Amino acid sequence: MSLRLRQILLFVLALGCYAYVLPRWSDWSQNSRLDLVLALVDDGTVAIDRHVANTGDYAIYKGHAYSDKAPGTAFMAVPWYWALRPLLRHPLLDAQLARISQGPALTDTLWEEGTGLRADKLRFALTQYALTMLAVALPAALLLPVFYRALLHLGAGPAPALAGAVGYGLGSTAAVYAANLYGHQLVAALLFGGFWVAWSAPAAPHGRLPAHGLLCGLLLGWAAIGEFPAVCPAAIIGFYALYRRRWPWAAPLALGCALPLGLMVAHNLVAFQSLLPIGYAYSAHWGEQFNNGMMGITYPRPEALWGLTFGPYRGLFVRAPWLLLALPGYLAWWRSGRLRAEWWVALLVPLTIYIVYSSSAQLWWGGFTAGPRYLVPALPFLAMPAVWWLAVGFKHRPARAVALLLVGLSVAATWAEALAGQLFPPESIRAPWQEYVWPAWAAGDIARNLGMAVGLRGPLSVLPLLLFATALTLLLAMPAGQPRPGSSRRGAERAAPTPAPPT
Repeated sequence: MSLRLRQILLFVLALGCYAYVLPRWSDWSQNSRLDLVLALVDDGTVAIDRHVANTGDYAIYKGHAYSDKAPGTAFMAVPWYWALRPLLRHPLLDAQLARISQGPALTDTLWEEGTGLRADKLRFALTQYALTMLAVALPAALLLPVFYRALLHLGAGPAPALAGAVGYGLGSTAAVYAANLYGHQLVAALLFGGFWVAWSAPAAPHGRLPAHGLLCGLLLGWAAIGEFPAVCPAAIIGFYALYRRRWPWAAPLALGCALPLGLMVAHNLVAFQSLLPIGYAYSAHWGEQFNNGMMGITYPRPEALWGLTFGPYRGLFVRAPWLLLALPGYLAWWRSGRLRAEWWVALLVPLTIYIVYSSSAQLWWGGFTAGPRYLVPALPFLAMPAVWWLAVGFKHRPARAVALLLVGLSVAATWAEALAGQLFPPESIRAPWQEYVWPAWAAGDIARNLGMAVGLRGPLSVLPLLLFATALTLLLAMPAGQPRPGSSRRGAERAAPTPAPPT
């Protein structure tokens, strides 16, 4: 199987899985971002006064309501909504929405005391779904073939690189937030995209502006306005880019960063008459938390340090145990003496994100969430040393079996939590697996998905997703065919030129 074909199949696998589960309804965080999109396109303003009733994540400033979220995700969705707006308001769509609203599979998921599937609610949900797919799921799916190529560039063979790509894309919290209108997975794609551009870009012809430097800066700058704490890892990758590419990249890198930062400044000036992102300072419900320290960041708390990693409440390694391989992977990678600059990026980006969010005095758990959503931007970088260790283990049959078992368990745990219930596990439930996930599955309370749109109910609605993912994974796992004697090797899968593979 050629490298290009495998990358295409990885993209199709990721996008198909992400698109299958509908974004959670009645989610304040998602609604806040979508409200800003609607206000910008429909009303020509950054104030969300007309839509604010559907969210509690808003800021009040001089009598008007504004989204208190970083605006990067909303800005990414604005051109898509502008293009799709005529279609989303087409009369033919009303008939289809009415037909879907009468299906028992979806109505089974509604609260009895709710208002039912009104046409306006369905149109809002459809808009949310379309923009989530285009602004978040599409970049997340594009990240997977890029990540696979980066693993080959790292020196991993096709088999461990494939296991690592599937483990990251489907067996971590990244899969959950690739299908919802949050900023975390979009930021992960932007940060890793900027890193990959800096790592792999060819040298620019003498006397020409390095276009890849401009692209790298644009990706990193957009990441910084997608989630404000991403400024720290974006800066790390920016310094790496300058180290790897030297000073010819300085001007285009700065120019690329300036473009999205300028959009954010314009938004802040209109909304809050300030250059700085101070929406959280005026948050209607979270002002006290975010005014403690710098935007709620103080110092690392033991409860958060444990809870974000090994705690059952929001622990990363409880849900994605295969990422534990990163711990010996860092050591093995360092001992190899190879790719030291990339090693530092793979260490410092996750470490910085981990420290920042474990320093959140009162909100480190992330509210209603499946897993540690704040750590999502760190995951592709944490997965790199894990795959380094995979590449070592794949040479030995017992270690290979254990590694694949860990990846399989991670995929199962990720989707079990992602599909349980109509909301993410509430922050008040300290044992989400025992008190929320398993009871939801036992009761047939499965998150809304495309299977329900065609009449499948409860756990049965997940069957098409399972069949699709299994078929694509088996196809991807097929070994590359051997070229015939005398035939061209063009297109045969091989890693990009690198030093010797992990040992």
